[in-house]
Amino acid sequence: MNIKYVTISDLTRYIKAKFDMDTHLNRVYIKGEISNFKHHTRGHLYFTLKDENARILAVMFASSTKSLNFEPEDGMKVLVSGRISVYEATGNYQIYIDNMQQDGLGNLYLEYEKLKKKLLEKGMFDDKYKKPIPKYPTKIGIITAPTGAAIRDILSTIKRRYPICQTILFPALVQGVGAKESIVKQIETAQEYDLDVIICGRGGGSIEDLWAFNEEIVADAIFKSKIPIISAVGHEVDFTIADFVADLRAPTPTGAAEMAVPNSLDIINLINQYKIRLNEGINNQIHKNTIKLDNIKNTFVLKNPLSLYEIKEQKLDNIIVTLNKYINNIIENESLKYNNIIAANILNNPENLFIKKYHQFEVLLNKVELLNPLKILDKGFSVVKLKDKVIKDIKDVKEKDKIEITLSKGIIKATVLETEEK
Repeated sequence: MNIKYVTISDLTRYIKAKFDMDTHLNRVYIKGEISNFKHHTRGHLYFTLKDENARILAVMFASSTKSLNFEPEDGMKVLVSGRISVYEATGNYQIYIDNMQQDGLGNLYLEYEKLKKKLLEKGMFDDKYKKPIPKYPTKIGIITAPTGAAIRDILSTIKRRYPICQTILFPALVQGVGAKESIVKQIETAQEYDLDVIICGRGGGSIEDLWAFNEEIVADAIFKSKIPIISAVGHEVDFTIADFVADLRAPTPTGAAEMAVPNSLDIINLINQYKIRLNEGINNQIHKNTIKLDNIKNTFVLKNPLSLYEIKEQKLDNIIVTLNKYINNIIENESLKYNNIIAANILNNPENLFIKKYHQFEVLLNKVELLNPLKILDKGFSVVKLKDKVIKDIKDVKEKDKIEITLSKGIIKATVLETEEK
Protein backbone atom coordinates (compact mmCIF):
# COMPACT_ATOMS: atom_id res chain seq x y z
CA MET A 1 0.00 0.00 0.00
CA ASN A 2 1.43 3.32 -1.09
CA ILE A 3 0.97 5.85 1.78
CA LYS A 4 1.47 9.54 1.07
CA TYR A 5 2.69 11.63 4.00
CA VAL A 6 1.96 15.35 4.06
CA THR A 7 3.80 18.14 5.83
CA ILE A 8 2.42 19.99 8.80
CA SER A 9 2.31 23.13 6.71
CA ASP A 10 0.17 21.40 4.08
CA LEU A 11 -2.17 20.03 6.74
CA THR A 12 -2.53 23.40 8.44
CA ARG A 13 -3.09 25.11 5.11
CA TYR A 14 -5.82 22.56 4.30
CA ILE A 15 -7.55 23.12 7.67
CA LYS A 16 -7.33 26.90 7.20
CA ALA A 17 -8.97 26.55 3.79
CA LYS A 18 -11.82 24.59 5.37
CA PHE A 19 -12.35 27.37 7.93
CA ASP A 20 -12.21 30.06 5.30
CA MET A 21 -14.72 28.31 3.02
CA ASP A 22 -17.24 27.71 5.85
CA THR A 23 -19.86 30.43 5.48
CA HIS A 24 -20.92 29.95 9.13
CA LEU A 25 -17.44 30.95 10.25
CA ASN A 26 -17.02 33.91 7.92
CA ARG A 27 -19.28 36.00 10.12
CA VAL A 28 -19.75 35.14 13.81
CA TYR A 29 -21.11 37.11 16.76
CA ILE A 30 -19.81 36.07 20.17
CA LYS A 31 -19.55 37.48 23.67
CA GLY A 32 -16.91 36.83 26.26
CA GLU A 33 -14.46 38.24 28.77
CA ILE A 34 -11.12 39.76 27.79
CA SER A 35 -7.98 38.28 29.32
CA ASN A 36 -4.24 38.37 28.54
CA PHE A 37 -4.79 41.69 26.78
CA LYS A 38 -1.84 43.15 24.81
CA HIS A 39 -1.79 46.38 22.84
CA HIS A 40 0.96 46.15 20.23
CA THR A 41 3.05 49.21 19.41
CA ARG A 42 1.73 49.03 15.82
CA GLY A 43 -1.84 49.44 17.11
CA HIS A 44 -2.99 45.83 16.84
CA LEU A 45 -4.87 44.22 19.77
CA TYR A 46 -4.13 40.68 20.90
CA PHE A 47 -6.11 38.97 23.65
CA THR A 48 -8.12 35.94 24.68
CA LEU A 49 -11.90 35.75 24.85
CA LYS A 50 -13.21 33.35 27.46
CA ASP A 51 -16.32 32.18 29.22
CA GLU A 52 -16.77 29.66 32.04
CA ASN A 53 -15.83 26.63 29.94
CA ALA A 54 -13.77 27.66 26.93
CA ARG A 55 -11.56 30.29 25.35
CA ILE A 56 -10.48 31.51 21.93
CA LEU A 57 -7.59 33.64 20.73
CA ALA A 58 -8.59 37.02 19.29
CA VAL A 59 -6.94 39.58 17.03
CA MET A 60 -8.15 43.06 16.16
CA PHE A 61 -5.97 44.85 13.64
CA ALA A 62 -5.27 48.57 13.92
CA SER A 63 -7.48 49.33 10.91
CA SER A 64 -10.51 48.01 12.86
CA THR A 65 -9.71 49.61 16.23
CA LYS A 66 -10.61 53.10 14.96
CA SER A 67 -14.28 52.35 15.66
CA LEU A 68 -13.65 51.62 19.38
CA ASN A 69 -15.11 54.14 21.85
CA PHE A 70 -13.54 52.54 24.95
CA GLU A 71 -10.19 51.19 26.12
CA PRO A 72 -10.27 47.38 26.30
CA GLU A 73 -8.71 45.75 29.40
CA ASP A 74 -8.57 42.44 31.23
CA GLY A 75 -11.82 41.35 32.84
CA MET A 76 -14.01 43.45 30.55
CA LYS A 77 -17.08 41.77 29.04
CA VAL A 78 -17.42 42.48 25.29
CA LEU A 79 -19.58 41.69 22.27
CA VAL A 80 -17.55 41.05 19.12
CA SER A 81 -18.12 40.20 15.48
CA GLY A 82 -15.63 38.85 12.96
CA ARG A 83 -14.44 35.75 11.15
CA ILE A 84 -12.88 32.53 12.37
CA SER A 85 -9.70 31.36 10.71
CA VAL A 86 -6.45 29.52 11.41
CA TYR A 87 -3.09 31.16 12.08
CA GLU A 88 -0.79 28.87 10.10
CA ALA A 89 2.40 29.57 12.09
CA THR A 90 0.94 28.05 15.27
CA GLY A 91 -1.97 26.05 13.95
CA ASN A 92 -4.30 27.85 16.38
CA TYR A 93 -7.73 28.89 15.27
CA GLN A 94 -8.71 32.41 16.28
CA ILE A 95 -11.21 35.14 15.64
CA TYR A 96 -10.28 38.17 13.58
CA ILE A 97 -12.45 40.94 15.04
CA ASP A 98 -13.68 43.84 12.97
CA ASN A 99 -16.14 45.23 15.53
CA MET A 100 -16.21 45.21 19.32
CA GLN A 101 -18.38 46.87 21.94
CA GLN A 102 -18.78 46.60 25.69
CA ASP A 103 -21.24 44.11 27.07
CA GLY A 104 -23.45 45.21 29.93
CA LEU A 105 -21.29 43.08 32.22
CA GLY A 106 -18.30 45.21 31.30
CA ASN A 107 -19.92 48.02 33.22
CA LEU A 108 -19.98 45.74 36.25
CA TYR A 109 -16.26 45.29 35.94
CA LEU A 110 -15.77 49.06 35.84
CA GLU A 111 -17.94 49.41 38.96
CA TYR A 112 -15.85 46.69 40.58
CA GLU A 113 -12.61 48.56 39.86
CA LYS A 114 -14.10 51.86 41.03
CA LEU A 115 -15.23 50.42 44.38
CA LYS A 116 -11.95 48.54 44.78
CA LYS A 117 -10.01 51.78 44.37
CA LYS A 118 -12.30 53.62 46.81
CA LEU A 119 -11.96 51.01 49.57
CA LEU A 120 -8.22 50.72 48.96
CA GLU A 121 -7.83 54.46 49.52
CA LYS A 122 -9.87 54.18 52.72
CA GLY A 123 -7.39 51.59 53.99
CA MET A 124 -9.92 48.79 54.29
CA PHE A 125 -7.50 46.34 52.64
CA ASP A 126 -4.59 47.17 54.97
CA ASP A 127 -2.92 44.27 56.77
CA LYS A 128 -3.03 46.16 60.07
CA TYR A 129 -6.80 45.55 60.20
CA LYS A 130 -6.56 41.82 59.47
CA LYS A 131 -7.57 39.75 62.51
CA PRO A 132 -5.64 36.51 63.11
CA ILE A 133 -7.41 33.22 62.45
CA PRO A 134 -7.47 31.01 65.59
CA LYS A 135 -5.27 27.95 65.21
CA TYR A 136 -7.62 25.58 67.06
CA PRO A 137 -11.22 26.87 66.73
CA THR A 138 -14.06 25.28 68.66
CA LYS A 139 -16.99 26.94 66.87
CA ILE A 140 -17.19 28.11 63.25
CA GLY A 141 -19.95 30.12 61.57
CA ILE A 142 -20.73 29.50 57.89
CA ILE A 143 -22.54 32.15 55.84
CA THR A 144 -23.62 30.73 52.48
CA ALA A 145 -26.58 29.17 50.69
CA PRO A 146 -28.09 26.30 52.72
CA THR A 147 -27.99 24.05 49.65
CA GLY A 148 -25.39 23.51 46.98
CA ALA A 149 -21.82 22.34 46.61
CA ALA A 150 -20.27 25.09 48.74
CA ILE A 151 -21.90 24.15 52.05
CA ARG A 152 -21.39 20.43 51.38
CA ASP A 153 -17.70 20.94 50.63
CA ILE A 154 -17.16 23.10 53.73
CA LEU A 155 -18.95 20.76 56.13
CA SER A 156 -17.37 17.58 54.75
CA THR A 157 -13.89 19.12 54.88
CA ILE A 158 -14.28 20.28 58.48
CA LYS A 159 -15.71 16.94 59.55
CA ARG A 160 -12.86 15.08 57.88
CA ARG A 161 -10.05 17.31 59.17
CA TYR A 162 -11.27 18.45 62.61
CA PRO A 163 -14.48 16.68 63.67
CA ILE A 164 -14.44 18.07 67.23
CA CYS A 165 -15.22 21.56 65.88
CA GLN A 166 -18.83 22.76 66.05
CA THR A 167 -20.33 24.46 62.95
CA ILE A 168 -23.30 26.83 62.75
CA LEU A 169 -24.93 27.62 59.41
CA PHE A 170 -26.27 31.13 58.81
CA PRO A 171 -28.25 30.58 55.57
CA ALA A 172 -28.10 33.49 53.14
CA LEU A 173 -28.97 34.38 49.57
CA VAL A 174 -25.70 34.52 47.64
CA GLN A 175 -26.90 35.87 44.30
CA GLY A 176 -29.75 37.82 42.80
CA VAL A 177 -32.12 40.36 44.32
CA GLY A 178 -31.75 40.74 48.10
CA ALA A 179 -28.50 38.78 48.24
CA LYS A 180 -26.32 41.63 49.55
CA GLU A 181 -28.83 42.48 52.29
CA SER A 182 -29.12 38.81 53.26
CA ILE A 183 -25.34 38.43 53.55
CA VAL A 184 -25.01 41.60 55.65
CA LYS A 185 -27.83 40.50 57.97
CA GLN A 186 -26.23 37.11 58.59
CA ILE A 187 -22.81 38.67 59.26
CA GLU A 188 -24.43 40.93 61.86
CA THR A 189 -26.39 38.03 63.36
CA ALA A 190 -23.24 35.93 63.63
CA GLN A 191 -21.68 38.60 65.87
CA GLU A 192 -24.10 37.56 68.63
CA TYR A 193 -22.68 34.03 68.74
CA ASP A 194 -19.52 32.91 70.47
CA LEU A 195 -17.71 32.09 67.24
CA ASP A 196 -13.97 31.73 66.67
CA VAL A 197 -14.12 32.37 62.93
CA ILE A 198 -16.63 32.86 60.09
CA ILE A 199 -16.49 31.39 56.58
CA CYS A 200 -18.42 33.57 54.13
CA GLY A 201 -18.81 32.70 50.46
CA ARG A 202 -20.25 30.59 47.70
CA GLY A 203 -19.25 28.46 44.74
CA GLY A 204 -18.05 29.76 41.39
CA GLY A 205 -20.07 31.55 38.75
CA SER A 206 -20.11 34.48 36.36
CA ILE A 207 -19.32 38.00 37.49
CA GLU A 208 -23.01 38.75 37.87
CA ASP A 209 -23.50 35.60 39.95
CA LEU A 210 -20.75 36.71 42.34
CA TRP A 211 -21.77 40.37 42.33
CA ALA A 212 -23.32 40.37 45.82
CA PHE A 213 -19.79 39.97 47.20
CA ASN A 214 -18.71 43.09 45.28
CA GLU A 215 -21.24 45.33 47.03
CA GLU A 216 -20.00 48.07 49.37
CA ILE A 217 -22.44 47.22 52.19
CA VAL A 218 -21.11 43.66 52.25
CA ALA A 219 -17.53 44.96 52.36
CA ASP A 220 -18.45 47.28 55.26
CA ALA A 221 -20.08 44.43 57.20
CA ILE A 222 -17.00 42.23 56.77
CA PHE A 223 -14.68 45.07 57.79
CA LYS A 224 -16.73 45.86 60.93
CA SER A 225 -16.99 42.22 62.05
CA LYS A 226 -15.41 41.56 65.45
CA ILE A 227 -15.01 37.90 64.46
CA PRO A 228 -12.33 37.05 61.87
CA ILE A 229 -13.80 36.23 58.47
CA ILE A 230 -12.43 33.94 55.78
CA SER A 231 -13.73 34.86 52.33
CA ALA A 232 -14.42 31.90 50.03
CA VAL A 233 -16.08 33.21 46.87
CA GLY A 234 -15.98 31.38 43.55
CA HIS A 235 -13.06 29.48 42.15
CA GLU A 236 -9.34 30.17 42.50
CA VAL A 237 -9.27 32.70 39.62
CA ASP A 238 -12.25 34.67 40.92
CA PHE A 239 -11.53 37.73 43.07
CA THR A 240 -14.23 39.83 44.72
CA ILE A 241 -14.18 42.90 46.93
CA ALA A 242 -15.03 40.62 49.86
CA ASP A 243 -11.74 38.78 49.29
CA PHE A 244 -9.72 41.97 49.77
CA VAL A 245 -11.59 43.14 52.88
CA ALA A 246 -11.75 39.77 54.64
CA ASP A 247 -9.13 38.77 57.19
CA LEU A 248 -8.13 35.84 54.97
CA ARG A 249 -8.96 34.92 51.39
CA ALA A 250 -9.46 31.28 50.37
CA PRO A 251 -9.38 30.18 46.71
CA THR A 252 -12.45 27.93 47.14
CA PRO A 253 -14.99 27.00 49.84
CA THR A 254 -13.03 23.77 50.40
CA GLY A 255 -9.86 25.81 50.76
CA ALA A 256 -11.60 28.04 53.31
CA ALA A 257 -12.50 25.02 55.44
CA GLU A 258 -8.91 23.80 55.26
CA MET A 259 -7.65 27.23 56.37
CA ALA A 260 -10.19 27.45 59.19
CA VAL A 261 -9.35 24.18 60.94
CA PRO A 262 -6.19 22.15 61.44
CA ASN A 263 -5.85 18.57 60.28
CA SER A 264 -6.45 16.23 63.23
CA LEU A 265 -3.85 13.83 61.81
CA ASP A 266 -1.27 16.62 61.87
CA ILE A 267 -2.21 17.39 65.47
CA ILE A 268 -1.85 13.74 66.45
CA ASN A 269 1.56 13.61 64.77
CA LEU A 270 2.54 16.82 66.54
CA ILE A 271 1.39 15.43 69.91
CA ASN A 272 3.38 12.27 69.28
CA GLN A 273 6.45 14.38 68.53
CA TYR A 274 5.86 16.32 71.75
CA LYS A 275 5.58 13.01 73.63
CA ILE A 276 8.90 11.86 72.21
CA ARG A 277 10.56 15.17 73.08
CA LEU A 278 8.98 15.16 76.55
CA ASN A 279 10.11 11.61 77.26
CA GLU A 280 13.60 12.42 76.05
CA GLY A 281 13.65 15.53 78.21
CA ILE A 282 12.44 13.65 81.29
CA ASN A 283 14.92 10.83 80.74
CA ASN A 284 17.77 13.32 80.29
CA GLN A 285 16.76 15.11 83.47
CA ILE A 286 16.51 11.84 85.39
CA HIS A 287 19.94 10.86 84.10
CA LYS A 288 21.48 14.19 85.15
CA ASN A 289 19.84 14.06 88.60
CA THR A 290 20.95 10.43 89.04
CA ILE A 291 24.54 11.47 88.39
CA LYS A 292 24.16 14.34 90.89
CA LEU A 293 22.68 11.97 93.47
CA ASP A 294 25.53 9.49 93.01
CA ASN A 295 28.05 12.28 93.41
CA ILE A 296 26.36 13.42 96.63
CA LYS A 297 26.17 9.88 97.98
CA ASN A 298 29.89 9.46 97.33
CA THR A 299 30.92 12.65 99.15
CA PHE A 300 33.20 12.38 102.20
CA VAL A 301 30.62 13.92 104.51
CA LEU A 302 27.89 11.40 103.78
CA LYS A 303 30.33 8.52 104.00
CA ASN A 304 31.70 9.89 107.29
CA PRO A 305 28.78 11.79 108.89
CA LEU A 306 30.63 12.02 112.25
CA SER A 307 33.30 14.14 110.56
CA LEU A 308 30.68 16.80 109.87
CA TYR A 309 29.95 17.04 113.63
CA GLU A 310 33.65 17.14 114.43
CA ILE A 311 34.22 19.98 111.97
CA LYS A 312 31.38 21.98 113.53
CA GLU A 313 32.75 21.32 117.03
CA GLN A 314 36.15 22.59 115.99
CA LYS A 315 34.65 25.70 114.45
CA LEU A 316 32.69 26.34 117.67
CA ASP A 317 35.87 26.05 119.72
CA ASN A 318 37.59 28.57 117.48
CA ILE A 319 34.69 30.97 117.82
CA ILE A 320 34.73 30.69 121.65
CA VAL A 321 38.47 31.34 121.75
CA THR A 322 38.12 34.40 119.51
CA LEU A 323 35.21 35.70 121.60
CA ASN A 324 37.14 35.30 124.87
CA LYS A 325 40.09 37.18 123.43
CA TYR A 326 37.81 39.99 122.35
CA ILE A 327 36.13 40.22 125.77
CA ASN A 328 39.47 40.15 127.62
CA ASN A 329 40.81 42.94 125.41
CA ILE A 330 37.79 45.10 126.21
CA ILE A 331 38.15 44.45 129.98
CA GLU A 332 41.86 45.21 129.85
CA ASN A 333 41.37 48.51 128.00
CA GLU A 334 38.62 49.66 130.34
CA SER A 335 40.68 48.72 133.43
CA LEU A 336 43.58 50.78 132.10
CA LYS A 337 41.32 53.78 131.65
CA TYR A 338 39.96 53.36 135.18
CA ASN A 339 43.42 53.15 136.74
CA ASN A 340 44.50 56.28 134.88
CA ILE A 341 41.54 58.15 136.32
CA ILE A 342 42.28 56.90 139.87
CA ALA A 343 45.89 57.95 139.54
CA ALA A 344 45.02 61.42 138.28
CA ASN A 345 45.90 64.51 140.51
CA ILE A 346 42.31 65.65 140.59
CA LEU A 347 41.24 62.79 142.84
CA ASN A 348 44.37 62.75 145.06
CA ASN A 349 44.30 66.55 145.81
CA PRO A 350 41.03 68.25 144.81
CA GLU A 351 41.74 71.42 147.04
CA ASN A 352 44.77 72.32 144.90
CA LEU A 353 42.60 72.23 141.82
CA PHE A 354 40.07 74.61 143.43
CA ILE A 355 42.79 77.08 144.47
CA LYS A 356 44.28 76.97 140.96
CA LYS A 357 40.93 77.65 139.30
CA TYR A 358 40.10 80.51 141.76
CA HIS A 359 43.44 82.19 141.02
CA GLN A 360 42.73 81.99 137.32
CA PHE A 361 39.32 83.58 137.93
CA GLU A 362 40.84 86.56 139.82
CA VAL A 363 43.30 87.21 136.99
CA LEU A 364 40.50 87.26 134.42
CA LEU A 365 38.37 89.51 136.66
CA ASN A 366 41.19 92.08 136.98
CA LYS A 367 41.57 92.12 133.21
CA VAL A 368 37.88 92.79 132.80
CA GLU A 369 37.99 95.63 135.40
CA LEU A 370 40.82 97.27 133.51
CA LEU A 371 38.74 97.26 130.35
CA ASN A 372 35.69 98.85 132.12
CA PRO A 373 35.28 102.40 130.62
CA LEU A 374 33.66 103.70 133.85
CA LYS A 375 36.83 103.09 135.91
CA ILE A 376 38.45 106.11 134.26
CA LEU A 377 35.87 108.36 135.95
CA ASP A 378 37.49 107.63 139.31
CA LYS A 379 40.49 109.61 138.07
CA GLY A 380 38.47 112.85 137.55
CA PHE A 381 37.28 112.29 134.04
CA SER A 382 33.61 112.62 132.98
CA VAL A 383 31.36 111.56 130.11
CA VAL A 384 29.16 114.19 128.38
CA LYS A 385 26.01 113.01 126.59
CA LEU A 386 23.33 114.66 124.50
CA LYS A 387 20.17 112.62 124.35
CA ASP A 388 22.01 109.45 125.49
CA LYS A 389 24.65 109.97 122.79
CA VAL A 390 28.27 110.63 123.83
CA ILE A 391 29.54 114.03 122.61
CA LYS A 392 32.82 113.55 120.79
CA ASP A 393 33.02 116.83 118.83
CA ILE A 394 32.16 120.46 119.64
CA LYS A 395 30.03 120.43 116.55
CA ASP A 396 27.73 117.83 118.12
CA VAL A 397 26.10 120.52 120.39
CA LYS A 398 24.75 124.04 120.12
CA GLU A 399 23.55 126.74 122.48
CA LYS A 400 20.69 125.87 124.83
CA ASP A 401 21.11 122.08 124.30
CA LYS A 402 20.33 120.05 127.44
CA ILE A 403 23.30 117.85 128.25
CA GLU A 404 24.23 115.25 130.93
CA ILE A 405 27.66 115.06 132.57
CA THR A 406 28.40 111.65 134.11
CA LEU A 407 30.96 111.60 136.97
CA SER A 408 32.20 108.71 139.08
CA LYS A 409 29.73 109.56 141.87
CA GLY A 410 26.72 110.88 139.89
CA ILE A 411 25.25 112.87 136.97
CA ILE A 412 25.12 116.67 136.34
CA LYS A 413 22.41 118.05 134.06
CA ALA A 414 23.33 121.38 132.39
CA THR A 415 22.41 123.78 129.58
CA VAL A 416 24.95 124.91 126.97
CA LEU A 417 25.47 128.69 127.13
CA GLU A 418 27.92 128.90 124.24
CA THR A 419 30.47 126.83 122.34
CA GLU A 420 34.01 127.76 121.39
CA GLU A 421 36.34 125.86 119.09
CA LYS A 422 40.07 125.66 119.72
